[in-house]
Amino acid sequence: MSDALRPQPKPGVMDIAAYVPGKSAAPAGVKLHKLSSNENPLGASPAAKEAVKALAEKMEFYPDGSATKLREAIGEVHGLNPANIVCSNGSDEIIGLLAQTYLKPGDEAIFTEHGFLVYKIYTQAAGAVPVSVKETNATANVDAILAAVTDRTRVVFLANPNNPTGTYIPFDEVRRLQAGLPKNVLLVLDAAYAEFVRRNDYESGIELVSSTENVVMTRTFSKVHGLGGIRLGWAYCPAHIADAMNRMRGPFNVNAAAIEAGTAAIRDRAHVERSVEHNAKWLAWTTDELTALGLSVTPSVGNFILIHFPADEAHSAAKADDYLTARGYVLRRVSAYGFPNALRMTIGTEEASRGVVAALKDFLK
Repeated sequence: MSDALRPQPKPGVMDIAAYVPGKSAAPAGVKLHKLSSNENPLGASPAAKEAVKALAEKMEFYPDGSATKLREAIGEVHGLNPANIVCSNGSDEIIGLLAQTYLKPGDEAIFTEHGFLVYKIYTQAAGAVPVSVKETNATANVDAILAAVTDRTRVVFLANPNNPTGTYIPFDEVRRLQAGLPKNVLLVLDAAYAEFVRRNDYESGIELVSSTENVVMTRTFSKVHGLGGIRLGWAYCPAHIADAMNRMRGPFNVNAAAIEAGTAAIRDRAHVERSVEHNAKWLAWTTDELTALGLSVTPSVGNFILIHFPADEAHSAAKADDYLTARGYVLRRVSAYGFPNALRMTIGTEEASRGVVAALKDFLK
């Protein structure tokens, strides 16, 4: 059919490469160990589950459009002013809101070469120009980012820690990045995996947001809180940025179940600590075991690892992925992130971790 005979997307939309999530299925009859989406192997907080069950009796009512209860709970736990918190349908929505609010056609947004794919997607959706900056040893390079800034730069997206590499930059470097940016450039610190980091030189960005006018920190309930299916995220930002985003977001962008689950989850610190402890143990174990098999693993501070495979075709990442999937271990291919011969593996249950190591030992023989 002629394009003139049907509605057409605005220029640039069809140039966007659609985001493809990790696989979520194993062959019939095989137990599934889903290790493709960095989900919490311990699941959600029992308190969050009970909160959602209680909501079943009042699903006919609209949620609080300001998510006041949730923002107050987040503020209480993190010591933040709820007025500076914006909640969202996943932290992805925050990233999209920031792009739509602060980018116009012709503007530029910077991100690093192995950064989260949605940075590029939302930049293009706003009609702006995506600028990818080279990393050093799969880690963001502050000098390279600053060198890429032009008079058209309006936003810098920095995932810290980064997905899929699991690498991070110390807070002194983040501070140096902010100090080197023009005051009219927004620095977005994506701290989706902050809770897992156990490094003395790391900080999620709260202090920098509190002391500047051009920094936003984004967080998620999908990882350590185990609420990926609820779709819930939040941002901590200066008042003027919160005001702008609240004008752009949908009036009920956070549903009632998310408000209830998130409020309960953020206060269940025991569940968070159990999740972090489990991850620390099995992150170290899995990394050591895979390294002992002769595989290269990018050192990670998150709840996942990036596994690099040999150059020979028989033991490629694609072949390894097929081998693992046939046995129920579903990992994430990361060619779209610039790693054609690597797989990203979520740190799952003990059973899943041991199973992947045993399967790869057989695969490499």
